[in-house]
Order: sequence, then structure tokens, then C-alpha cells
Amino acid sequence: MKIGIIGAGHIGGVLTRRLTKLGHDVTVANSRGPESLERLATETGARAGTVNEAVVDKEVVIVTIPEKSVPELPKGLFDNSRAVVVDTGNYYPQRDGRIGPIESGTTESRWVSQQLGRPVVKAFNTILAKHLLDDGRPSGDRKRIALPIAGDDPNAKTVVSRLIDELGFDAVDAGGLDDSWRQQPGTPVYGADLTADKARHALGEAKRAR
Repeated sequence: MKIGIIGAGHIGGVLTRRLTKLGHDVTVANSRGPESLERLATETGARAGTVNEAVVDKEVVIVTIPEKSVPELPKGLFDNSRAVVVDTGNYYPQRDGRIGPIESGTTESRWVSQQLGRPVVKAFNTILAKHLLDDGRPSGDRKRIALPIAGDDPNAKTVVSRLIDELGFDAVDAGGLDDSWRQQPGTPVYGADLTADKARHALGEAKRAR
């Protein structure tokens, strides 16, 4: 599968390493340009590209940058793309500044979707990068960690769920994008590394108030 990754921080770097190892054709980009990604590209076999190159002709694009940086992406970036777009981001006011719509109750990924002008699937936001790198397990393993996903397009969620399974985790449907608050920071499932049944229970126990 042709996959673009925008952002090469902790999660972006891990996904670049893991997805290339699984045989996917990965292009990774960041705000500093391809030259800054030469070491990662050499290590993994991924292509280091521009942000635009990480989107063109891709089947999946993973946006894994701070919330404050989302509005800085090129306008119309996804206008000619049919890719499934994944948002891994979390809102931290101490890092991102206060974002009014999110403070007023808009879910983080709904806000990201509005900035990008494209539907997104929220995924990979509840797990530490080290655990994403090291803790994948075979399907059926009783200790397999579950990763919640939320989105409005069932087909897009299926694509992302398959990638999660390839990476060694169970995808748990957390509902539509407006339900994605159940997997945001401060909720029972966030950072908890739960199995599928326990993750479903934790999602149900989540409280909307931050």
C-alpha cells in the first residue's frame, strides 16, 4: 500500500519504521524538509519527501503533527487526493495554545478534519510510541493491545483497522468522529494498553468533561 506520513516525531517515526518493515511503500515528510529525514529514510527504506509528495497518489495519509501545526499545512493539500486520512493527534493546551473550538467542545479530530477540509479517522493517539514499536502481538493473543479508532466513513475505518491488525494490535470501533472524545487524553482508554474487551468497557466509561 502507498502510505504518506506527515510528521516524523515519536509516532511518525515509529510508523515509518513499522510500516516499511511490513512491506508498505512509505513517503515521510515534515516541516523541515526532506534533507532532515535522510537518516530515517536510509534506516527504513522509506522515501523522504515534501508534504505534498506525502499526499500525491497515496492510499493512506497519516497526519501526526501537533494540533497547533495543522493549520500551517498547505491549503488545499488534499484537494486532489482520494486517500484515507488518519489523524493521530492529541490536544495539549500547554503545547498547542488554547484552540477555541476544541475548548468549546469540538472533538480534536473533528477540528483537524475541518482544518484539512477532509474526513479523517482518529487512530494511534492512545498508545506510547515505544509500545507501538515493540508491543505488537499476533492475532488471537490474549494480551494483544487494542487501539480505538473513530470516524464517519466505515470503509475508511476498515482500511485503518487492517493496518492496525498488521501492526499487531486489535482495532476497536469507538464510533463516529464526534465520539472520538472517548479516546482523547484524560479518558480511561488513553495510554492504558488495554485488551479489546477492556478497551470497549473503558470507552463506555469515559466522561465528556475534561
